[in-house]
Amino acid sequence: MAEQSNTTPMISVTPDGPYLIDGELPLTRRRMVLSEFGEPMAWQVTEELERADRVALCRCGQSAAKPFCDGSHVRVGFDGSESAATTSYERRQTTYVGTGVVMRDDRSICEHAGFCGNRVTTVWKMIRHGDTEDTVKRAQLMAMVERCPSGALTYRLSEDGTDVEPDLRAGVGVVENGPLLVTGGVAVRRADGQPLETRNRVTLCRCGGSANKPLCDGSHKENGFSDP
Repeated sequence: MAEQSNTTPMISVTPDGPYLIDGELPLTRRRMVLSEFGEPMAWQVTEELERADRVALCRCGQSAAKPFCDGSHVRVGFDGSESAATTSYERRQTTYVGTGVVMRDDRSICEHAGFCGNRVTTVWKMIRHGDTEDTVKRAQLMAMVERCPSGALTYRLSEDGTDVEPDLRAGVGVVENGPLLVTGGVAVRRADGQPLETRNRVTLCRCGGSANKPLCDGSHKENGFSDP
């Protein structure tokens, strides 16, 4: 049996280079389960990838060995300059009060996965139109918020309560044609040494095109990033 690592898992963003994962973390490939109308509904793990004490994951989007780094960032002259805020979610969020639920939203970290809406409604409409008076619709809103990969959306049961978060293991999900989904409170340190706020859900850019590096801003959809 392989010896277990005693290193607390951490992700470090290297200057104009890859993400370095120190400490053994589960690494999986994931895809969004879509309805027949193209609506995101759930997450599916499609593959368990190799685990090691130290792994370098591509963030320039050019590696031929995705999700792993092959040094392409040097060849293409990747500019990995970071602009994501190091302030807290608490300071940036906007609060929406409904019946029996309080939704909070930080647009600055949204990666536009689309779990927040369907062909009928969105979580914002549900809150504003009083839909959460119906417990079935309230439960639907809670489920949609919990599937938000970036953690831009959260909810609590009262304004003075604490956020109710899904129980997610510490790990990194490589999203099909999308970002890295970091779950379970894994610490992320920027290349300038500043820590990002440690949260239960974080999405990191791996297409190289985000204007909010190291966080994903949905640019992979516009630039045609592919890693199926």
